[in-house]
Amino acid sequence: MITVIIPALNEERTVGKVVRLARDSAHVTEVVVVDDKSMDHTVEEARKEGAIIITSTKLGKGTSMKDGVSVAKNEIIAFLDADIITYPGNVIELLTKPLLTGEADFVKSFFTRQAGRVTQLVAKPLLTILNPSFPQFQQPLSGMIAGKKELFGRCEFEEGYGVDIGILMDMHNMGARIKEVNIGNIENKMQQLEQLGKMSGEVARVIMKKSKGVDNQNLETYENIQVIREQMDFAIREGLMSLKKIAVFDMDNTLLRASFINTAAQQFGFKKELIDIVTTQANPFIRTKLIAKLLKGRTIGELLEVVDGIAITSNTQQIVSELKSQGYIVGIISDSYDCVTNHLKNKLDFDFTLANELEFSKSVATGEVKIPSFFLADDKSQCKHDYCKLNSLINVCEKYAVDLKNTLVIGDGENDVCIIKKAGVGISFCSTYNMLDLVADYVIKEPDFALLRPIID
Repeated sequence: MITVIIPALNEERTVGKVVRLARDSAHVTEVVVVDDKSMDHTVEEARKEGAIIITSTKLGKGTSMKDGVSVAKNEIIAFLDADIITYPGNVIELLTKPLLTGEADFVKSFFTRQAGRVTQLVAKPLLTILNPSFPQFQQPLSGMIAGKKELFGRCEFEEGYGVDIGILMDMHNMGARIKEVNIGNIENKMQQLEQLGKMSGEVARVIMKKSKGVDNQNLETYENIQVIREQMDFAIREGLMSLKKIAVFDMDNTLLRASFINTAAQQFGFKKELIDIVTTQANPFIRTKLIAKLLKGRTIGELLEVVDGIAITSNTQQIVSELKSQGYIVGIISDSYDCVTNHLKNKLDFDFTLANELEFSKSVATGEVKIPSFFLADDKSQCKHDYCKLNSLINVCEKYAVDLKNTLVIGDGENDVCIIKKAGVGISFCSTYNMLDLVADYVIKEPDFALLRPIID
């Protein structure tokens, strides 16, 4: 069985067609689109065609590919680019046949279009000079590849334009059996002239880095490493700017019927350590930092499996759809982690999420966490807490010119008191914290979002 992984960034025009082609291919049982925080309808188009959607842990194709490998369920994995206009209908079969027959461990594609300028002027000459014995590939920078998950797991997924040549060189250096296959005539986007210099530098850097026996000092000659883009504050498309109402859901014990970190503690065996932190650390900053360290070494795939194992509150998607039909921007604000909230956003069709940023390196949690500034007190704060979800709601309202009185907030815990008290409509949902019930406009005690309908109507 085969998993197809499609990294995508703002490819709403083509991603649906690519997903549909992959799902129609023989032996494909899983299609994963790894969204790089697109600002268009990429996620919606991929979801409509039945893809599994995850959000990349860090911006960049290399991380997206690594994240996809982490969550893939099958041993054979094929990668397709999301921007291809004319894939042949049997592209997956062409890429995976040598793997299924035992002829190869890794397959690299080439196609009948003239090789790009970076391939001809940089990649091929540099490979020949530094690696005279390196096999001659027609298109070493091609991104349409297939291979065994175990080998992909041992590859270093470079950031930027060097990721594809890096995988090829890693496979060669590991002794994998590599076969190049012709996938016919395809058309894809040509790089703009201003991008070619950057692409050349990054490809050259990776070739230098992975060439055996080359003096590492020479790497400085080709230093042109991609500057990682900062995570965007919001994943709300521009069309939402005209809307004038915001609905916000808490995550733990509200959208989800259990706490993510408590469930993870149970599954990963750090329940005692978590209890010690929660009961001894009153400072929210220190508590947040220490809890993140408990997740060190866990892959994005493992964390998303925990999320998917927690029940979702009844009628979530229906109420999100109804809120949107009434003109609401619908989001998740949580003091958990953005990798979790983004996953739920993709599954449940929310517009945005705000959460702490759990850091990853090569799709593995480092144990570090960034606390975004939108949670922190400033001159617009309306409570006395240094760290509060109300601050994030105020920031969202300011950005989208929505009055705080035109917000609806649903939460369950002590850390939701301020945001529910100040919202236009505050709803205590299945809470066991009496103070929240007292400050809320409405109290719901049954775990079913259908009970929100009389309120929003």
